[in-house]
Formats: sequence, C-alpha cells, structure tokens
Amino acid sequence: MSREMVNQICSEMPSAVASDPTTELDSWKVGGKMFVCFGERIDGFAAKTDSVDTAQMLIDAGAATKAPYFHKSWVLVPFDAAEDEMRHRIQTSYDLIFKGLTKKAQAEISGS
Repeated sequence: MSREMVNQICSEMPSAVASDPTTELDSWKVGGKMFVCFGERIDGFAAKTDSVDTAQMLIDAGAATKAPYFHKSWVLVPFDAAEDEMRHRIQTSYDLIFKGLTKKAQAEISGS
C-alpha cells in the first residue's frame, strides 16, 4: 500500500478535504479537523483511535506504532498494512473526528 491508497480511501469519506499545509505533512480533514496525517519521511499514516488503551493495544499487537508528536490516542499505521485494516483505521478515525464536531457542522456535512 502507499500514500496513493491512503489518499484514495480518505477521498471516499463524506466531505473529506485534503489539506496541503506548509510543512512536509499531508493531512485529511472533515469539518476542519484532521483525521489522517502522513508525510514524505513517514512510512505510514497517523490515525485517531477511541482511547489511549486502544492505541496501546494496537501497538502491543504490532498493528501500529506510536504516532510521533500526536496525542497517545493516535497511532501510526504502516503503509504495508492490509487494505481492510487501513480502511478500518481511517474510517474509525474519521468517525471519531466527525462525532466531535458541533451538531450544526455534522448536519451540514450529512446534508440534513
């Protein structure tokens, strides 16, 4: 898998927007909040989990590593992970960030 695969998966999320900051990092956002981040020198992507415990479980299981510079609830998923695992981690991160948006922002994104 690759950056292109991560971009493809992220582009399928409702109202997801690719962000091109002035740093070497690329990120995807929903409602202005980041749900995935990766860069040229990182062999994977950072994604949010529902808790520090879940992140630690994924790290302990070897499915992810600590995401440098991120809160402990974020993990770094390697680009060579199985596609279904990548999709699951991206979807979970997206859902968590979406649920943290205001009800108004959620309604605008959902179209209701």
